[in-house]
Amino acid sequence: MFYRENGQFKTSYRADQQIFPITQDRIAILAIVAFAAVGVPLLVDEYLYRAILIPFLILSLAALGVNILVGYCGQISLGSGAFMAVGAYMAYNTYIRVDGMPLIVALLSGGFFATLVGMVFGIPSLRVKGLYLAVATLAAQFFCDWAFLRVGWFTNNNASGSVSVSDLTVLGWTINTPMDKYLFCLGFLVVFGLLAKNLVRSAIGREWMAIRDMDVAAAVIGIRPMYAKLSAFAVSSFIVGVAGALWGFIHLGSWEPAAFSIDRSFQLLFMVIIGGMGSIMGSFFGAGFIVVLPIFLNQVLPAVGELFGVTISTATVSHAEYMVFGSLIVWFLIVEPHGLAKLWSVGKQKLRLWPFPH
Repeated sequence: MFYRENGQFKTSYRADQQIFPITQDRIAILAIVAFAAVGVPLLVDEYLYRAILIPFLILSLAALGVNILVGYCGQISLGSGAFMAVGAYMAYNTYIRVDGMPLIVALLSGGFFATLVGMVFGIPSLRVKGLYLAVATLAAQFFCDWAFLRVGWFTNNNASGSVSVSDLTVLGWTINTPMDKYLFCLGFLVVFGLLAKNLVRSAIGREWMAIRDMDVAAAVIGIRPMYAKLSAFAVSSFIVGVAGALWGFIHLGSWEPAAFSIDRSFQLLFMVIIGGMGSIMGSFFGAGFIVVLPIFLNQVLPAVGELFGVTISTATVSHAEYMVFGSLIVWFLIVEPHGLAKLWSVGKQKLRLWPFPH
């Protein structure tokens, strides 16, 4: 009874086309953002910041970028980890080589260079698709892994191959505590989430979805496949590049190329599949699921083993994570291809009718 649209009349196009047309949705989103900004810093400790909240925010941003390319435009990519690496390393070089470079500008510059690399490796999408495109984007992963490992300029000729940043400040605000890092990442996620939501509702977003559904028919009605596909690669790479810069600067502080290996690319793709392809909300669901599940298994499996008198090693828990991930991906692809976001949508539809059966 509390999730109804009765009496919510739209008297203008602007009111009818707003992001959250239902009043309850607007109130819920504002309440969640307010709680995340004010309530969470008052309740959580340092462990939750470092282990769950900060990784969740950054990976949600990265999954958002991957979802634009894979979910909305239908272009399968296995090189997302490479674009994160480009964003991290180019933001690092911009930050240390340009005197007085603001932190936010450096992070955005990482997204800009990731856009350029993404468009270069997105060119094969103009002629190939499906598995062949996935293999073509996989080349980006191997090329970037080699470049950041072998070319000393990217690491400022550091003999160890790792880079590090410190003393991060924004307009006099020193970002050094876990709470500061959390709030900084939260600001980025809210801004990019709103931009992505508006973008997929715009004309270019509808072009992406038309290309995803049937590119030949989209070309017949006047949509330019080259523009649509390359713009999807550009926007996706930019968001993923900014997420990579945040991952290196804010979450890790010190990193090496292994931090953005092919495992990261698969992890982002799993987030999109489990959360829901073609859904902004699905990016958050997928990131939360991937971040929380390993911690949950690490806590639960040893306790279950002790209950039955069996010692479960750390390696067994690690292998169990892969088995659970694989099983869940197969299950979602068969039973619910649209992921957790679809289940959330079905639940909302049922609330609209509850308690009536029709």
